[in-house]
Amino acid sequence: MEWQLTQLLIVCPLTFLGGLIDAIGGGGGLVSLPAFMIAGFPVHYAIGTNKISSAMGTSIAFTKFLIDGYMPLKLSACGVVFALVGSSLGAKTALLISDHAFKIMMLFIVPITALYVFKSQSLLTEGRDSQAITSRTYAVCVLIAFVLGFYDGFYGPGAGTFMLLLLAGVAKLSVQKANGVTKAINFATNLAAIAVYFVNGKAIFIPGAVAGIFCVAGNYIGAKFFERGGARAVRPVILVVLALFFARVVYDLFI
Repeated sequence: MEWQLTQLLIVCPLTFLGGLIDAIGGGGGLVSLPAFMIAGFPVHYAIGTNKISSAMGTSIAFTKFLIDGYMPLKLSACGVVFALVGSSLGAKTALLISDHAFKIMMLFIVPITALYVFKSQSLLTEGRDSQAITSRTYAVCVLIAFVLGFYDGFYGPGAGTFMLLLLAGVAKLSVQKANGVTKAINFATNLAAIAVYFVNGKAIFIPGAVAGIFCVAGNYIGAKFFERGGARAVRPVILVVLALFFARVVYDLFI
């Protein structure tokens, strides 16, 4: 696929916002993947190239959460193993689906995602006292990791937010630890998905790496912002970008 420098004028500012959002509450892909598609990247190239920038950005948040002690190592390692299996299966499944079919799916996925973002309290809450990690926590965590790992490899946007919500609400982790585990899993699944898309020629390194620099900056600032409990600005940004994304999908399909 050929790409143009002008496309980066759309992609880079939005991947910065995606990195900022991802570090705070997950779901940065709700901004960064639509950015590539709004800029004119075909679906599979958009997903594969976005994985490059996402992995670069997530590496910063991953390191920050690890240093700050928000990442229970054994639990995170278990989640990563199961998420890697799910991510690889999801990416291989996605490559079997046509560009047109993906866009038809998005006509339904995007409004549902927007409704979730609008109603989600996870994008507003700050944190709570940590909970004890038990055998039940491990069982729930690996199940969540596998299912959302598959989703992350298959499509991706919202995976971090969904995982954060489930780890906090179902696995009963503190928001800080849930975010730490989420960052570990997201980083690993991004790397696995990149490998699959590269092997199949659907990831473009240069625009992905350039966008990744902006994503790194957003993740670094977002990780700092998270320490101060700042999550209230995330929702309106995601909703605006989702609206633009939905308009682009409708345009491509019907106009």
